[in-house]
Amino acid sequence: MTPETLVTMALAAPLAGAIVVAVLGRNVNDADHTFRTAVNIRDGAALTASLVTFGLVLALLEHVQAGSRPSVEVIHVLPGVPLMFEVEPLGMLFALVAAGLWIPTSIYAFGYMRKQPRIRSEPSQTRFFACFAVAIFAALGIAFAGNLLTLFLFYELLTFSTYPLVTHAGTDKARRAGRVYLGVLLFTSVAFFLSAILLTAHFTGGDLSFRTGGILAGRVEGAPVFVLLGLFVFGTGKAALMPFHRWLPAAMVAPTPVSALLHAVAVVKAGVFTVLKIVVYIFGIDFLQTGGYSTWLCWVAAITILAGSVIALTRDNLKIRLAYSTVSQLGCIVLGAALATPAALLGGGLHLAMHAMGKITLFFCAGSLIVFARKTEISTMDGVGRRMPWTMAAFFVASLSIIGLPPLGGSWSKLFLAAGAADGGQTAFMAVLMLSSLLSAGYLLPVVARAFFRPPSSGAGGTQQDAPSEFGEGAALCTVPLIVTAAGCGALFVWGGFMRELLVPILEAS
Repeated sequence: MTPETLVTMALAAPLAGAIVVAVLGRNVNDADHTFRTAVNIRDGAALTASLVTFGLVLALLEHVQAGSRPSVEVIHVLPGVPLMFEVEPLGMLFALVAAGLWIPTSIYAFGYMRKQPRIRSEPSQTRFFACFAVAIFAALGIAFAGNLLTLFLFYELLTFSTYPLVTHAGTDKARRAGRVYLGVLLFTSVAFFLSAILLTAHFTGGDLSFRTGGILAGRVEGAPVFVLLGLFVFGTGKAALMPFHRWLPAAMVAPTPVSALLHAVAVVKAGVFTVLKIVVYIFGIDFLQTGGYSTWLCWVAAITILAGSVIALTRDNLKIRLAYSTVSQLGCIVLGAALATPAALLGGGLHLAMHAMGKITLFFCAGSLIVFARKTEISTMDGVGRRMPWTMAAFFVASLSIIGLPPLGGSWSKLFLAAGAADGGQTAFMAVLMLSSLLSAGYLLPVVARAFFRPPSSGAGGTQQDAPSEFGEGAALCTVPLIVTAAGCGALFVWGGFMRELLVPILEAS
């Protein structure tokens, strides 16, 4: 099978999965005696699609490692600007993250969604799994985008495909969150991102391709570069840079598997991936360094890092605290891109994967606490670790990875980010990164301390219902995935060298 065929099939697999899930979901009827069989068949199709997709993406890896850049041109949307896909190292890493984490997220979602009330649930659950598959299709389209036009089209598809997931509950609160989600992301992409693409076409004579070393050097300089970089960065609203971050905590009204999708599998990672890819292949880090064009962005990222962490410290709701943690950690990735040094860029790319594994584990744990212990507020979680030891142990491991302590994956990305700041003589940003790790410990470790070292709480659980008097670990479909992803935080420490070698060619490209 040729690499080009693999690219096409990898993109087609999740889309085909969405169609199959939607068709099979028509056979799910609560009143039917074959209800459970129909649900299992539908969910089996979703899991199969995730496994096939990851297998196809993994098959592409050896070609990219060998220096190949498989590409597929579909159709010319505009003269000289085709809808095309090309697999390069940074996109390969993002595709591995999105496709790989789709598997445990699907399994977790089966257990989580089956614990929800069945009122109006099954039709919406079919929509849930179908839209989830379309979102993965969009994420892979972003990962493999061969030019800015393709990237923009799939970026917008990701927004629209995840909107039904954010509003899944169907409540007024969910609908309000959906309006914020759609409003912020569409406003930023149309007002800023699209404007940046049009300006790029103007400066380059219609060239929108991703090219080694960038396409802007020698074609534009001075103030227009600052403007263009600002339009691209703030136009990528999914990166959640302040002040365009509000959609992320608002979207926490969605079911926990959606939160995992938003924070780890696809959405915010699509945002920071887009920032990294544009810095590497549109601007080029040599161009940014020489002109000092991205220094202001370093400060915006630093403010986002620290402000997100400080706000997280003040939030008692666990999912909201984790949402602001994500805002802060995404700022670290943008800072890596803005520093425009080889080590910082490697750190940003590595943190895309390291944060994804850690944060998906944290949200899996939060979801289990919500469903099985009915606890949403950190202040009610005293002693919960004694009843849910596997869940809270996984939370602890993922927390240490987010903080950046070895032997967990996050230590590599934080090390490279700090080294990148040092290489650029930016001691202030080294201090920001160190302070960020301390603040991460401040808002994550108290959750673990409450869970294991305080006597069990006898009060209500932080939802509208009292916590069950007796509860333990969640269903196997929920507990096994969070244990696997927690172990993944350690595995990424071991695989840190492999990921670094995968990304090294993007430095040569810049």
